[in-house]
Formats: sequence, structure tokens, C-alpha cells
Amino acid sequence: MVGFCKRYWSVIMPVIAAVVLAASWGRGMNTVSAIVVGVWLIGAVLAAVHHAETVAHRVGEPFGSLILAVAVTIIEVGLIVTLMISSGEKAASLARDTVFAAVMITCNGIFGLSLLVGALKRRVAVFNAEGTGAALATVATLATFTLVLPTFTTSEPGPVFSGSQLIFAAVASLVLYGVFVMVQTVRHPGDFLPVEGTVSALDDEDEEPPTRRQALVSLGLLLVALIGVVGLAKVVSPNIESGIAAAGLPQSAVGVVIALLVLLPETIAAVRAARRDRVQISLNLALGSAMASIGLTIPAIALASIWINGPLELGLGATQMVLLALTVVVGALTVVPGRATLLQGCVHLVLFSGFVFLAVSP
Repeated sequence: MVGFCKRYWSVIMPVIAAVVLAASWGRGMNTVSAIVVGVWLIGAVLAAVHHAETVAHRVGEPFGSLILAVAVTIIEVGLIVTLMISSGEKAASLARDTVFAAVMITCNGIFGLSLLVGALKRRVAVFNAEGTGAALATVATLATFTLVLPTFTTSEPGPVFSGSQLIFAAVASLVLYGVFVMVQTVRHPGDFLPVEGTVSALDDEDEEPPTRRQALVSLGLLLVALIGVVGLAKVVSPNIESGIAAAGLPQSAVGVVIALLVLLPETIAAVRAARRDRVQISLNLALGSAMASIGLTIPAIALASIWINGPLELGLGATQMVLLALTVVVGALTVVPGRATLLQGCVHLVLFSGFVFLAVSP
């Protein structure tokens, strides 16, 4: 029985998550029930990214990293929207906090961990500076447009966009993300592949790519898992918020928890790629997730704001803007040489730890 579950866990998890969702929908949750639902929520997230990775293995790079990033972003958007709807005005800054947390986790946490693992394995982590630099520049532009400018605009009081400004930011985000995807997959896909001559460029995948039938089955299970994730997040959202409040943490910690939960499987996938000398794939996952988090989440939230009452606060505070600016500068200095040692990895990880500490102790 244990062997059966171990072999078919990725099939069992989405199905049971859907069953748990049907059984718990619309019912109050005590602490024990919330913990049980939370376990299946995490299981559904892991299963979703597993099936996204299976589909990605079938289509190959750089499409694989793109599929993983989009799958994670769909989960993130679902969590944000469900929590905003259920929390009302208390969640006015939830989208900002979650997106900013996702950027810091991907551009410092996953990015730094990938470089550290790659450098520890081969002394120097080698990657494609052209593609990685283009991705970082896109992330920096998207983050500035959607998270920094609202703090300084004057059409509306507070760190919010006016209606027309929000529409412009949403459209600009979609356009920029769409152009990047076209460049990554059609115009210059070679810029996002491992550098020739490295082990990662010469090695094929350890396993044979899945068949077309297996990929289609994984695609279907991926959709089931995503539905389970969004629905279960809606079920336990009151418990998440009450738990953070009981711990005496600021409301912004809710966004950090969401981003950490969603990006945990992405982190595992990136580290696994770095251990196989595929540092470029790890960086594609990190920066691709950051880009999708902004480029797809902000337009989705802008559309959802039609049905959500209350303001939508997007502008960052002074501390957050300093962290974002430092991340961009350090990231640019890391990317330019096309190679990194464990020092660069540690610098990004220290930045990430500083973000987490200031999130819980502002």
C-alpha cells in the first residue's frame, strides 16, 4: 500500500484535494480541521507543480520553465483573489504584499540558492548573461511600474492608482510579459538555454520525456490540482489571517505566507536543476516566476477589482523600495559577468533573509 501511494501520490493528491474541498466548502473550520485542510492544500500545490514539470519535460526548454512559472502564477492569483474577496477592505494591500514577496523570494531566495548550489557543485555557476539580464531588466521595469509608481502618483490619495492608471499598468504589464515570452520562445530561445560547453548543456535529461498521453493526463491533473489549491485556500483563509493576527504579526505577513507557500515547489525544482548543473534553468524558473507574478497577477487583480469593494493599494513603502532597489542593483552586478561564485549566492540569500526579518518585524 505504501509503495502504491508513493508511486501514484501525484494522482492521489489532486483527487483527494478535490474531495476535501467538496466536503469542507461553506463550513466553519476549527484549528484541527484547518490543519488537515492545510496539509492537503500543500499536497495539491506540490502535485500541481509536479504535473506542470511533467508537461514541461515533454515540451522542453525554454517552454518548460515558462509552463512552470505560469502554473505557479495561476495558483498565486487564485489565492490572492479568494482572500481579497473574503477579507474585504482588510486585504487592500494583499496583492501588493504578495507580489512584492514573490519578487523578493524569486530574485533573492531562489536566485541566490540556485547560484549557491551551482557554485558549491562546480566552484563557479555559469549561465547565459544575455537571457538572464533581459529577464532581470523586465522584472525591474514591471516592479517599478506596478509597485513603485503608485506611491508617487497624485491622482488619488494614498499609494493607489486611479482607474485609468491601473488600466495602463495592467495593459503595459501584459504587453511587456507577452513580448518577453515571444523573445524567450520564438525570437531568441538560445539566450535562455544553458551555455554551450557546460555539463548542463551537454547532458540530456536523466529520464526519457513522457509520452503525449502521459503529458495530457498530467495536464488534466494539473487543472484539478489548481482548482483544489484555490478552493482550499478560500476555505482556510480566515484561519490564516486569524493565526497571523494571534501571533502579533503585521497584516503584510499574510502576503509573505502566500508567496512562500506557492513558491515552495518552484524552489525545490530550481534547486534540483542547479544540482544537475542546469543553473540557467534554475534562473529561468526564478526570474520567470517573478515576471509572471507581476505581469499576470496585476492585470488579473485589476480585472477582479471591478467586483472587489474597497481600495487597491499597490504602492510600496520606503523600506520595501530600498530592498527592491538593492535587489535590482545587486542582481545586475551578479548577472553581467555570466558567472557567479558562492559569494554572489550568499549576498542574495542575505538580502532575502533581511526581507523576511523586516516583514515580521517592520
